[in-house]
Amino acid sequence: MEEIEVKFLNINPAAIQKKLQEIGAQKSGEYFYRRRVFDYPDLRLDKQGAWLRLRDEGDRITLSFKQRLGIKSHDGSESDDGMEEVEIIVDDFDKTAALILRLGFVEKHYAENKRIRWIKDEVEFDIDTFPELEPYLEIEARSWEKIDMAISWLDLNPEDKKIFSANQIYALKGINVADYSRLAFDGMIKR
Repeated sequence: MEEIEVKFLNINPAAIQKKLQEIGAQKSGEYFYRRRVFDYPDLRLDKQGAWLRLRDEGDRITLSFKQRLGIKSHDGSESDDGMEEVEIIVDDFDKTAALILRLGFVEKHYAENKRIRWIKDEVEFDIDTFPELEPYLEIEARSWEKIDMAISWLDLNPEDKKIFSANQIYALKGINVADYSRLAFDGMIKR
C-alpha cells in the first residue's frame, strides 16, 4: 500500500505549530519513538531501497515493511516517487525484535526521534526531531489531493516538498546512516 506523505525540511517548529492552531488543527500529542531496523545478512532489502522497521510509538508498537518507490538519488538531492508501507501492530517490542533476529535477519541500527502530532480533517502533521538533524514537518494523508490542500493551509511552497526517508535527510547532512549502529539523543555510535 502506498504511503502518501511529504516532508518540509528545516522548519521553525513554533511558527508551524502557531499556524496549525490558526487553521483549526488539534494537537494530538508529543511522542518519543524508538525503532530497530532490520535486513537480511546480505542486505538484499537495502539494495532494493527497502527495510523492516520495528517501532515503539509509546502508545503502540508497529512492525513495517517499507520500500522507496521510484528512487532517483541516495543522497537526498531528489525526491522519490513515493513509499510503499505494509504495517501491522505487535504487542512487545523486545520479543518481536528477538523473533526477527531468530528468523535470520540482522539489525542495521537502532534510532530515536521525537514527534509532535497535529491533526486536521484526517491529515496528520508531524513535527519530527531526530538526533543531529534540524526539525522537519511531515504531512501524511489518504490522498495526494489532501496533501496539496494541507500544503496550501500552511502557506508552504509546494516546490519545497520532499518525498523521501529520514535516512535521505541524514545524507543531505553528510551522515551515512549505514555507518552507525545507534542514532540516539544521548549519542550516535559508529560501527
